Amino acid sequence: MSRRWSEILESRRQFLQSGLAGTGLSALSGVLRAAQERAPAANGLALLSIEEAASLVRKKAVSPVELTRACLDRIGKLNPALNAFITVTAETAMAQARQAEAEVQRGNWRGPLHGIPIALKDLFDTAGVRTTAASALFADRVPNQDAEVVRRFKEAGAVLLGKLNMSEFAYSETSVVSHFGAIHNPWKLDRIAGGSSGGSSAAVAAGLCYGALGSDTGGSIREPAAFSNIVGLKPTYGRVSTRGVIPLSWSLDHVGPMTRTVTDAAILLQIIAGYDLEDTTTVDIPVPDFRAGLQARQSSIRLGVPRAIFFEKLDPEVQTAVNEAIALLDRLTAGSREVTLPDIPDLPILDTEAYAYHARFLEKSPELYEKDTLGALREAAKVTAPAYIQARRDLDRLRRSVQRVFSAVDLLVTPTTPVPAPTIAECRAGRPEDAPDLLRNTTRFNIYGLPSVSVPCGFTSEGLPIGLQISGPNWSESKVLALARAYEQATPWHSRHPDLT
Repeated sequence: MSRRWSEILESRRQFLQSGLAGTGLSALSGVLRAAQERAPAANGLALLSIEEAASLVRKKAVSPVELTRACLDRIGKLNPALNAFITVTAETAMAQARQAEAEVQRGNWRGPLHGIPIALKDLFDTAGVRTTAASALFADRVPNQDAEVVRRFKEAGAVLLGKLNMSEFAYSETSVVSHFGAIHNPWKLDRIAGGSSGGSSAAVAAGLCYGALGSDTGGSIREPAAFSNIVGLKPTYGRVSTRGVIPLSWSLDHVGPMTRTVTDAAILLQIIAGYDLEDTTTVDIPVPDFRAGLQARQSSIRLGVPRAIFFEKLDPEVQTAVNEAIALLDRLTAGSREVTLPDIPDLPILDTEAYAYHARFLEKSPELYEKDTLGALREAAKVTAPAYIQARRDLDRLRRSVQRVFSAVDLLVTPTTPVPAPTIAECRAGRPEDAPDLLRNTTRFNIYGLPSVSVPCGFTSEGLPIGLQISGPNWSESKVLALARAYEQATPWHSRHPDLT
């Protein structure tokens, strides 16, 4: 072990013992000991949390340049197998890292994302860097302006490593349908990493970046997070700007963080949350201190468990893990009770709005779409205007009526997905008709517009991750994250990383 790595590990030990890292000291200390025993310096650096890395940067115990090199090294070694990145902006990232290093050395530390390497799902516009949405249609598209959330990341001093692979135009839950090829799950390379933010989940889980942004229209942050043993947060509809993000459905699209810990998700949300005057979907509402909110006591929280639909046709190992998680949460909170959520009719909103965006491209260049995407868009063209208008009225009604559930409970707990990650081959061949929809448990919260997070809650006997979904009423991200962190700190799952050596 190098002297430099020993110094970093010692700084990490002191950070953990300071109490800033919460109550999970014993579990994290075990990870530290394991890192000391077997992790090369670059690997160990790349697998730090954002919280840990930011503390080291601020104390000048590690440089943003070292963090960036560690990530780029792992990208070079592991991305050929994972296919998580479409574009790696190595030169720009190193320049940003050197700038951050100089600023920190001068005492100009901007905050917990300063000098931290992150990556972006490839539908966030990045000025001067191609933004493809994983489609041949946009293979050479280079925006001249950053998406609003990208602008905020740059203001915070983040180092942008590049753009992440995804389902073409975010139109699939598997990330198999991409012009740049399927994304592989770092826990088992023959499995999907989830979709549509599959590149984001694979990159974060594998230590190719410290955190990433994803988009979520029907579960595209939470489902891949569950499949990859990371944290994925979909905020309240209107909490985060979607301006400059290639849309799938304006009424259902959400932007959120994908990270290895709940605290890291709170750090990223703090930066991207807030009103955007130029985005009509955002709401002008105060943004709380999400990180401070993580310390809230959970003993009075009343949990609701909506078993209808959410718990049907569960994989037995998923069911066992989630039931054990609920039993633990019952001990941490005021307990749980069964609740019923409003029924959701068939709402042809996503497909219709997707078609509205793509109509002009379909007319000119249909051959540039992947076959599955093209077929879905052509089906969407058949939806009538009255059907869409009625669906939008139903959506508004549902978003109001679901709030009544929270008169009896504070938060909801469900499995994130009904099954663990299927194989890439299964998804290419077409899932059996009786197989549960991978997004069944997540899509409903896009329709309701409620904040919802997936956190790791176990593994199957094959070593596949399982996710627990925690959701709350509008604007309750602080409550959702606080319970998620309390569960995370009481369990060891988040401290496990895939073995990619």
